[in-house]
Amino acid sequence: MVGSTPALRLAWAGESDTAAFAGRLAALPDVREAFIALKGDLGAGKTTFVRHLLRALGVAGRIKSPTYAVVEPHQPPHGLPVWHFDFYRFDDPREWEDAGFRDLFATPGLKLAEWPDKAAAVLPPADLRLDIEVQEDGRRSATLAAGTPLGRRLLKEL
Repeated sequence: MVGSTPALRLAWAGESDTAAFAGRLAALPDVREAFIALKGDLGAGKTTFVRHLLRALGVAGRIKSPTYAVVEPHQPPHGLPVWHFDFYRFDDPREWEDAGFRDLFATPGLKLAEWPDKAAAVLPPADLRLDIEVQEDGRRSATLAAGTPLGRRLLKEL
């Protein structure tokens, strides 16, 4: 627990640990309806985690960062769509409406958002928040916190 928010602390020695955790998360059916906010400095591993999660969900082909496009859609072979957002360059809340992001967040499917603080005023509450930190030795420490009843269910199942 982090404060009163249910949380899970993780230690990733390398990319294989990140992939293994992404696989565990992808195996939970409810994750296909979740909104996961990803936090961490540049190079912390947010996009790497997303790639492993999408692969575990069965997404094939190139998986690129949406840094310039802001959102990249993906369609797993069996399941709901996935939208991968990167709000790093998000400056104006009007972009939210103009781009139709409100509609995307209202539809079924998994939403993954990097740099959610840049769009915090318009984003709905995240079901899960994944904070990734790079340690001095290059390992990653990650904290997964639940922010909604769905997030608490997912956290409990992990």
